[in-house]
Amino acid sequence: MRLWLTKLSVVLITFMTFGMFIPPTYLDAEASDQEVQVDEEKQLSELPLTNFNEKSELNHTDDIVDIHEQFISYVSEQAKRQSLEKFGPKIADAVGDEFLEVILPKIEEVIRDLANQAREEELVSFEVSEKPSNGYGEKIFHIFNQQTGLDVARFHVRRVNHPREGHSFNFHYHLVNDQFEQHFDLGDIYWAKNTPPKWMS
Repeated sequence: MRLWLTKLSVVLITFMTFGMFIPPTYLDAEASDQEVQVDEEKQLSELPLTNFNEKSELNHTDDIVDIHEQFISYVSEQAKRQSLEKFGPKIADAVGDEFLEVILPKIEEVIRDLANQAREEELVSFEVSEKPSNGYGEKIFHIFNQQTGLDVARFHVRRVNHPREGHSFNFHYHLVNDQFEQHFDLGDIYWAKNTPPKWMS
């Protein structure tokens, strides 16, 4: 009976500790009168430690990074930066807020459409032109294919003088699909009746 109880206690200890504790070798049928004490602190110290950061990193590796979202974020940031650079401080002070609230979200929509229509292999080779044009030039930025050197989309702003109403800025874009012929309107921002300064001034 004692032998059976001893064996049962070994099995119970094994199940209770989920294999984390190995009973000492002296626990056998002849040692049935001895009391076996399980040192919980020792058990915990022998457990392999799991680093929370490592666990988090493993979870994050399951997430697939979306090339399209990276492209949209990158080009949107470039659109904002280069537009404000093109305006220069004088124009940016007057129309910068309206541009950020009204025009930039529309530019971001176009960028998203372009990204969704393109294959990942294409997006990897797409880049944004570096310098907006100054003076009276229309160019804000272009998206081009680095491999071919050809533009894919052109984002421009032109200065419009409406008789008796004053001057405004018309934001628009062109696409390679029609060889950049058509103006796709993004919206206008009113300036004033007086002539606006040159870009970047």
